[in-house]
Amino acid sequence: MQSHEVMKEVLKKTSAKQIAADMNLSLSLIYKWAEPPDDESGSGASSPLDRVGQLIQITGDVRVAQWVCERTDGFFIRNPHNLPPGQLLIPATNDIVQEFADMFSTIAHASTDNVISKDEARTIRRRWEELKSVTEGFVRAAEDGTYGPPKPPAGDEKK
Repeated sequence: MQSHEVMKEVLKKTSAKQIAADMNLSLSLIYKWAEPPDDESGSGASSPLDRVGQLIQITGDVRVAQWVCERTDGFFIRNPHNLPPGQLLIPATNDIVQEFADMFSTIAHASTDNVISKDEARTIRRRWEELKSVTEGFVRAAEDGTYGPPKPPAGDEKK
């Protein structure tokens, strides 16, 4: 979905007038954010969504996306890249189970003294982020059909 399409949907539920007033911007600018950009022969203006996207692209730093997600009580998970094709289901499932076990181990180790320090909290957070990413990879592979029925080896097709 393009940024102007997102803004068009947002303006169906939120008053453009209220957004303009709260952000101390003109009402026309808010409406322009919901129009296609100039290069598509629209009269749209570069919206804050476009700017955030540009900032992430220019810096290559996902902390911007993480910050936006945190502002809405959410979290950012980087989509996995280069998922190996033809992954086997059992080893992939075992990997996910191991990731959960590692997460539980990290938590158990940190809580042995009934206190979790700042460093331990950071370690738990890193482990949690890794678990979410690996699990997202598993789910995406499942959605892509990676774990479908096995294909017969070449030359073994029924005649």
